[in-house]
Amino acid sequence: MKYGFELKNGAITDATEDSACIIVYIAPNDQEKRHITEALRLDPYDLDSALDPDEVSRLEVSPDRVSLIWKRPNSATADEQLRLDISSLGLFLHRDRLLVILSDGPVPFSAKEFNGVSSTTDVLLRFLLHTVRHYVAHLRVIKQLSAALGSKISSSMENRYLLQMFTLGESLIYYLNAIEANGVVLSKLRGLAERLALRKEQIDALDDIVLENQQCARQAQIYSTVLSGLMDARGTIVNNNMNVLLKNLMLINIVFLPLNLLASIGGMSEFSMMTKRIDWRLSYLLFALGMVLLGWATWLLFVRTIEKSSRKNER
Repeated sequence: MKYGFELKNGAITDATEDSACIIVYIAPNDQEKRHITEALRLDPYDLDSALDPDEVSRLEVSPDRVSLIWKRPNSATADEQLRLDISSLGLFLHRDRLLVILSDGPVPFSAKEFNGVSSTTDVLLRFLLHTVRHYVAHLRVIKQLSAALGSKISSSMENRYLLQMFTLGESLIYYLNAIEANGVVLSKLRGLAERLALRKEQIDALDDIVLENQQCARQAQIYSTVLSGLMDARGTIVNNNMNVLLKNLMLINIVFLPLNLLASIGGMSEFSMMTKRIDWRLSYLLFALGMVLLGWATWLLFVRTIEKSSRKNER
């Protein structure tokens, strides 16, 4: 899908192909790829890199073009896996024309970061800033999801929520790797500011982007460390919940074992023979009360035994 944009009064607006200074391709088909490589003279390797989600961020500067492969987070979707993916995109600045190649949408030009742009270089820098802030927003989502999963794991006896947390931790590692790779590109771009003839306000904006990306990387590192540190503890909580359930089931079985034995004896004819001089309603009522008292006494005995054993282990 192809889109054209132009700059008017500090805003990015739709434009025809002839007047567009910003051309955006989203998941280009084979015909559009041929047009990009032939008419726009983009190297096929750079085109494939922009659409490859595993491509590493990089910056290449030639006499007539600035080629930038950049990593950005995909739009988050709530599902059972809670996986947050990373995708690649290409930003190619050729004189006063910016070519943007995305593997999927949407085009973020409606975001507030793109207000007040006056050149395609401004659009490129604002695109980088928008991506960094997109990472920060996703890190907040990851923190909220981690807290929600932690509360569910505290009362859970299955591995579903724990597996979701493992997936979330894996996504966070990919985020950290992408943010740090983008930081390398930003540092290289800052070093080439004079060669690229960036204005003072553009250099200041680039310094702010570098700083925000560094803060984002530190935040991602902290979240990753905390999440990995709590993973073992939360796995232990699930095992402990299961152990508590098994202990309660064991106590119930122990209580009912002697009751089953007595009920079996009471159901035989010998019991009626032994209580033939007593009204059967009274005899069976007394027998039922006896079983209840015996079960209650058995429960108390084993609970106190387990508590004493636990206190000894704590000492």
